[in-house]
Amino acid sequence: MDLSRQYAETRDAQDPIGHFRARFHIADEQLVYFDGNSLGRLPLTTRDRLRDAVDREWGGELVRGWDRWIDLAGQAGDVIAEGVLGVDQGEVVLSDSSSVNLYKLASAALDANPGRRVIVTDDDNFPTDRYVLEGLASARGLELRVVPTDIDEGIDPARVARALDDDVALVCLSHVAYRSGAIADMVAITTAAHRVGALTLWDLCHSAGSVPVPLRESGADLAVGCTYKYLNAGPGAPAFLYVRRDLQQRLRQPIWGWFGQRDQFAMGAGYDPVESIGRFQVGTPPILGGYAALEGARITAEAGIRSLYDKSAELTSYAIRLSDGLTLASPVDPARRGSHVTFHHPQAWQICQALKAAGVVPDFRTPERLRIGLAPLYTRFVDVWEGMARLRDILTSGSYREFAAAAGRVT
Repeated sequence: MDLSRQYAETRDAQDPIGHFRARFHIADEQLVYFDGNSLGRLPLTTRDRLRDAVDREWGGELVRGWDRWIDLAGQAGDVIAEGVLGVDQGEVVLSDSSSVNLYKLASAALDANPGRRVIVTDDDNFPTDRYVLEGLASARGLELRVVPTDIDEGIDPARVARALDDDVALVCLSHVAYRSGAIADMVAITTAAHRVGALTLWDLCHSAGSVPVPLRESGADLAVGCTYKYLNAGPGAPAFLYVRRDLQQRLRQPIWGWFGQRDQFAMGAGYDPVESIGRFQVGTPPILGGYAALEGARITAEAGIRSLYDKSAELTSYAIRLSDGLTLASPVDPARRGSHVTFHHPQAWQICQALKAAGVVPDFRTPERLRIGLAPLYTRFVDVWEGMARLRDILTSGSYREFAAAAGRVT
C-alpha cells in the first residue's frame, strides 16, 4: 500500500461514497475528527429538519403536531430496520436509551425462560451492559456467568459455547467490541445459544451504520443500539431496539408504559399491550431526537452498509499502515474489525491530549489504549494520512510528555 499523501488524495478522488462528506456540517476543515464512533457529525438535513420542527411544528402547530409525531418512533425504526440492519419493517422501534432498552429486553427474555438460572456475558462487554445484567441477576437471584475475552482480539465463540448449558436463559454480548473494534461471530454464537434453548441479546452500538449486522442470517432474537455514533443523530439521541417478529407477542417487557398500550388514549385502567413492536415503547418519545435519528438513518441507508463497511476496512487498514511507534490493539484482519482501530501505548492518555492540541480528535480507553474512529460517511483518506502524520510527529518529538498523565473524567 502506498503511504504517501498523494495516494490518499487519489483514493479520495476515486471514492464512490466520498460525496457524502459534503452533506455534513464541518466547521473546521483543518480539524481531523477521529471520534465518529463516539459522536457522529451533524448532517445538514438534520440541522434543517430540526429548525423546521422547532419553528413550524412546535412553534406553529403546538400540540397539534402530535397528529404527525405519534408514529415517528416506528417510522425511524423502519428505516433503521431495512436500511441499516437488513431486517423487516416492524421489527425495530426507536425508544429510550440503549441501557434502558437492554434492561427491558433482558428482563423480558428472562421471563420468557422461566426456571433457567443463568445469564451469560463476557468480561469485555460494554460496562453499562454488564452493570444492567449484574443488577438483574442480583434482583432475581440468578447467576451471571462471565466469559473471559481477549480485549484486543474479541470474543471466542468456542469459549462462549463452553459456557452454555440447559440452565442458560440469556446470552448478551456486543457485536462490535467497544474497545478494540473486534467483530463477534454472531451466527456461530447465536446458533450455539439456540442449541441449548437460550435467547440472544446483542448490543449493536458500535455496529449500526458501520458494519453489516447478520440479525436475519443468525436468527438473533433481540438487539439494542444507539443512534448518536455512526447514525449521526446527535448527543443523547434516542436508541433503538430490535425484536424478531415471531417473538414480539411472546415477550412482555417490564416497564408498562402508555405508548405500548393498545388503546392509548382511552386511558383505561388495565395494561393491554399492542401486538406489534410498539409494545416495547414506554413513555412519550423525544421528537427532536427522533427526527435526528430518522435523518441520520436515511443518509446511512442511502450510502449502503456494504459500501460503508468496505470503505471503513480500507480506512482502518490505512491507519494501521501509517501507525509507527504504536502497538495494534485490534484484530489484524479487516474482516474482523469494525470502523474503529485501537492502539496500545503506555502513555496513551498523554498522546490523546497531545493529538487534541494538534487538531486531531481521537479518544482514550483503558488500559492504555488510543482509539481512532473512522466514520466512512465523512472521513477521507487524506484525513487519515494527516491525522497519523501528526501522531507520528508527536511520538517522534516526545511532546506528549508535556501533558498531565492523570486521566480526566471524560476520555
